[in-house]
Amino acid sequence: MSTRHAEAAERFLQDKKQAQWHDRTLWMVRAKRDALAKAIPEWEELRELSARIKMHTITHLEHYLTQFARQAEANGAVVHWAKDADEFNATVLDILRQRGVRKMVKSKSMLTEECHLNPYLIKAGIDVIESDLGERILQLMGQPPSHIVMPAIHLTRQQVGKLFEEKWHTEAGNSDPTYLTHAAREQLRQEFLTADAAMTGANFGVADTGDVVVCTNEGNADMGTSFPRLHIVAMGLEKVVPNYDALGVFVRLLARSATGQPSTTYTSHFRKPREGCETHIVLVDNGRTDILANEEHIQTLKCLRCGACMNTCPVYRRGGGYAYTYFIPGPIGINLGMLKSPTEYADNVAACSLCYSCNNVCPAKIDLADQIYRWRQQLDSLGRANGAKKAMSAGMAFLFDHPALFNAALKMAPIANKLPRPLIYNGLNAWGKGRELPPFATTSFAEMWKHGMSKQTDNDQERRNPE
Repeated sequence: MSTRHAEAAERFLQDKKQAQWHDRTLWMVRAKRDALAKAIPEWEELRELSARIKMHTITHLEHYLTQFARQAEANGAVVHWAKDADEFNATVLDILRQRGVRKMVKSKSMLTEECHLNPYLIKAGIDVIESDLGERILQLMGQPPSHIVMPAIHLTRQQVGKLFEEKWHTEAGNSDPTYLTHAAREQLRQEFLTADAAMTGANFGVADTGDVVVCTNEGNADMGTSFPRLHIVAMGLEKVVPNYDALGVFVRLLARSATGQPSTTYTSHFRKPREGCETHIVLVDNGRTDILANEEHIQTLKCLRCGACMNTCPVYRRGGGYAYTYFIPGPIGINLGMLKSPTEYADNVAACSLCYSCNNVCPAKIDLADQIYRWRQQLDSLGRANGAKKAMSAGMAFLFDHPALFNAALKMAPIANKLPRPLIYNGLNAWGKGRELPPFATTSFAEMWKHGMSKQTDNDQERRNPE
């Protein structure tokens, strides 16, 4: 089994100061989420409603997608269907070319990352500008997102300040967040004013009204769609929700789970094209209907893309988003990557402590950790099991199957407490990297139990036969 994740995480941890900052920052977001959740008495009821609505919707996708498409078209939008990434990319390029588009502004969309839309369009001669601040920073750096909600969370403001100095000739050494935000706003404003088209993702598509709902904190989706005459929506099939009652449940959960806010600053509803303008909605499958047929992993389609599982995950927080080989990191990314290609992304399955914190915070109650555990059980059959771990497991199985040998090993184990340090902390001891092994107990639990039982028996005997 590949160790790509482990190796990449080790590289991330070499900068201890930044690794600690990454860990603390994400845990702060998790703490904000907890504070808001505790302030809502019906929080767990909302999570349960969310889980049930999502499961109902994805198991009745044909009905709700047909209803959504019908209503969207009645509103004046043009609906396209794409079976995979290639068809999605080709559809978008065809729409742009037919209208002579040379520049398109985009708000954040993980679906376009999934389909590699940006490089495809840029290669075809379309100037693609990311308008989300974090995404724009990463675009200037030539990097992908390291988090699905906070894409540049791995960067410090000093790093961003240096980047803006190089790209936009901002004030040298000025990394004040307000100053940097104003600088980005000034640069992006010209892009908005000169763009020929705008693209947004879709947090939700409301089936009974045909609305597309986009949640942002910067207003860039609204700005982008306010100037160009063409608006293209990239929407995964699983984003559809039945109606506004269902939407209300998800909106109450989404921002609280994602960033610890009561709501996003902007929750924009796009229903009809502006007068004289066009709206095109591209509904993308790209493997989603295959997941529907997978009973063990169907729950991944319930994901709201809030990132709460990443904010709480001890492995993600300490190892960084770029340690994962699938473009979505964290617990949800482990599962989605395995569904995409088990052999290619098997290295990520080890990036889980099975602490189940992701299950406990997920607003749609996806069984993330359970799924990761099930993937681990399949690694050997996939030919991706770690050889060293297999050998260790076989050795432990042999030891447990032979009680006399097991008890002898227990008695000898405390010898390790007195061994020279180099014999314990070396390349063979992965656990010892950055950790101190606990000392072996001189008395085993079995011995303590037998002694306790013997003492209890003596006490009982004394009570039965008092002198």
